[in-house]
Amino acid sequence: MSRKKWTSEKIFTRLLNNKTQKTFWENIRELRKRPNKDVYNKAFKLAKSKIEKEKIIGIYVLAQLGFDPRFQQDKTVDLYFELLENETSPKVISAILSSISHNNENLNEQQVLKLIEFKTHKFVNVRFELALALSCLENDNAIKTLIELSNDKDSDTKNWATFGIATQIENDTKEIRNALWNRITDKDEITRLEAISGLAKRKDRKIKEVLKTELESIDENGSLILESIELFNDKDFIPLLEKKIIENKKSKKVNEDWILETISKLKVK
Repeated sequence: MSRKKWTSEKIFTRLLNNKTQKTFWENIRELRKRPNKDVYNKAFKLAKSKIEKEKIIGIYVLAQLGFDPRFQQDKTVDLYFELLENETSPKVISAILSSISHNNENLNEQQVLKLIEFKTHKFVNVRFELALALSCLENDNAIKTLIELSNDKDSDTKNWATFGIATQIENDTKEIRNALWNRITDKDEITRLEAISGLAKRKDRKIKEVLKTELESIDENGSLILESIELFNDKDFIPLLEKKIIENKKSKKVNEDWILETISKLKVK
């Protein structure tokens, strides 16, 4: 029988009794599609359990229960911060932070300050989920923390924090630009490209030469560079892109349609 036809109680039972993670997210996602009082109350009760597994299940179900709006979102967010006050399990803290990232649009200053208490947590996944939880917030303390996390020793945390300050906010300060420049030569390619994108979005004039250099060696993964050129919005790149189309006829390193689309957008702007 299709999971869609299962009762919510049956899915909760499967989640609670399964010995492996094989169908964990399939069951979580199915419950999230059922934004009603019964599912909410069951998940809420589990989230307040003393048992780690039960807590995590409840927390994750509530995270995306319904959409636009979430089902009883304010009550859920209040619960998450109540749980954070005394929680010590890294797995539960990570689940809470991950879930807050899906419900962070109306966080107040006190809640933001609570979140950043975890910025130096010794468990990598906690810091990673914190970077997600703080993303998209036009808040000085959140941004300051993301800047710190953009220098984290963990590559995933560093990558997401860089993404968070690069393109997920409109704020433009000297501190943000400096943090992005610090990632321009990062060993992780995605982190480096996110930093370039953030500086292009802010029309930092010094990034123009970097974009030219990147365009020279663009390959099948070059969509981020082309998007950055669009963000930078300088028509000087049109002849360079047209030249790249000619070169690409032989090398076929990049999707030609991507280049043509970038040229088209630059000509319109």
